[in-house]
Amino acid sequence: MTIEQEFFNQYRLMYRPFINQLNVQLEPYQLYSSQWAVLRFLNDKGPHSFVDIANFMYIEKPSVTKLVHKLVELGYVETMTGKDKREKLVHLSKHGEELVLEIKSHLHPFFEQALAGVPKQDIDIATQVLARICMNINQ
Repeated sequence: MTIEQEFFNQYRLMYRPFINQLNVQLEPYQLYSSQWAVLRFLNDKGPHSFVDIANFMYIEKPSVTKLVHKLVELGYVETMTGKDKREKLVHLSKHGEELVLEIKSHLHPFFEQALAGVPKQDIDIATQVLARICMNINQ
């Protein structure tokens, strides 16, 4: 196996168990990792259109519509008309803003445990490497 194959194999072996455990952590909030990604995006970047969210998550707009409708049902996000009346913007509700803070606090020990024994410098390097690979793949 080449070094490249081993790298992506290790990534694959880490990714599914990580997402599965993250989903377990999010269960009390009736959320899945993809819904959590939308909430984090809106928290970090403010109101955005369905298209912006789809582009950020590399998924199709109909998938975003389904995710957002579930988050609206839960009371975590709201939609409003954008500058163009045909465009809808999605933003966190007050409840959603509070929930994001609560979930971040709840997930902190999970992330710490997942990264236990990994030096901060290695985490920084791995983050940069993954960002570069993402950029290369999406060119």
